[in-house]
Amino acid sequence: MPKLSKYEQHSLKEIHSWKEPDIGWFGQALKVINQPLDKAGDLLFKAPGVGPAIQGAIEGLTSVCHDAAQWSVRPEAIFEEFRGDGHSTVKAHKDIHDLDLEQIDKVVGFLGAKYKGIALVEGAGAGVVGLPGLAVDIPALITLNLRAIGEYAAYYGFDTSRQEERLFAFNVLGLASSPTDSSKALAMAQLIKISQDVAKKATWQELEKSVFVKIIQEIAKALGIRLTKAKLAQAIPAVGAAVGGGFNAYFTMKVCDAAFYLYRERFLAHKYGAEVIEVTVKPANDYDPHYTEASQAV
Repeated sequence: MPKLSKYEQHSLKEIHSWKEPDIGWFGQALKVINQPLDKAGDLLFKAPGVGPAIQGAIEGLTSVCHDAAQWSVRPEAIFEEFRGDGHSTVKAHKDIHDLDLEQIDKVVGFLGAKYKGIALVEGAGAGVVGLPGLAVDIPALITLNLRAIGEYAAYYGFDTSRQEERLFAFNVLGLASSPTDSSKALAMAQLIKISQDVAKKATWQELEKSVFVKIIQEIAKALGIRLTKAKLAQAIPAVGAAVGGGFNAYFTMKVCDAAFYLYRERFLAHKYGAEVIEVTVKPANDYDPHYTEASQAV
């Protein structure tokens, strides 16, 4: 088996550091500050008029998650980008896995910055509308971020038209939207399980359509509730636009960071073996993340 290049060794250390960050005094302070904000969000969540907005967001998310056309990318355009950068052999996803990680990172460039800029503009527009805008804003935000995840996946040689890759993409959203350490652990357990299963190159056992649909619906509901709670400040007209644009850019930054690190780790796992995947939590037993919000009444 080939050995990791020096660049890949350094990158793997960066990825592992991202998965287990040191929480300094500033991070601890943020946790203390966020506690009363979380409680305020829970109270606003039960206010009149919020339920229909959440329901609209969830219905929109379910439609987005099921419609591949809304968030698919054009792999051929990405393959052409690789060829334009001198990698003439790249004609399919599998060809990317023959490259060194450093070569891929150069082609990826500042992909995240593009999506964060788009999210800032979209969120500010929806924020001006206030609470009713959430039913449009949240599905639009998820569509944007699914496209971002799809691009990162394609750049690192993974095809999001495949069922296992779609599940992985949804769990990247689950990780980025997680409001607590326990929900982050649930999402990471899913991501590690899928990463390991795919890296071991075992034949993916397609989930029954009804099971797959149920999982997607549960993730959509959890995302709808989480993002609504996080964006309720948009209901205040004076700060709506600032909060809307700011939160969308912040959330998109978290999604892009997660996709960047996780797909790079998966690229290295595909190339060198599943053992390069750092197991920060025990891998999940099944493909249902079991988010608590999935059973929450709206």
